[in-house]
Amino acid sequence: MNDSIVEWATLVAEAELRSPLPRRWAHTRGVASRAAEVASAIGNDAALLVAAATLHDVGYAPRLALTGFHPLDGARFLRDKHGADERLVRLVANHSFALLEAEERGLREELTTEFPLLEQPLLVDALVYCDMTTTPDGGRTTAQDRVAEILSRYGDDSVVGRFIRRAAPEICASVERVEAAVAAQPR
Repeated sequence: MNDSIVEWATLVAEAELRSPLPRRWAHTRGVASRAAEVASAIGNDAALLVAAATLHDVGYAPRLALTGFHPLDGARFLRDKHGADERLVRLVANHSFALLEAEERGLREELTTEFPLLEQPLLVDALVYCDMTTTPDGGRTTAQDRVAEILSRYGDDSVVGRFIRRAAPEICASVERVEAAVAAQPR
């Protein structure tokens, strides 16, 4: 995996998100920027992290939203239309505790069967960190504020609201683990 995967991911995400969903594109660019900042803590998988951060929300693209569950729609698109790297596809499918939302939507079995969670906890945590410390407009935020923003946007009783309340403790724990890993890096 090298920097060419990041260039490819940027082209794909931009083509799918920039025009139809400019705010989602701004968020995506912010998440990718955050990934580049923490990539040194990931080691050999730095480019994979940045590519996954760049593609994590591609499933929101209107032409790709087949199930309405963007992690699954995006992962299927990357796998089926682009033959993307399996680890990349699995990261996109499972980003930010998507399994909990899949349960709320009755899609748990589909998600886990097609795209099992990677057994690379720091890499998985890093993608959570990047997504959940970035605002919808691409700015920086805290995980707590991001969860609150998502709740305010979707409502407590929505599928997303129920999911994000369940995921919040895990999101915060992921963010703390990544911050510790970054802090432990030599300067």
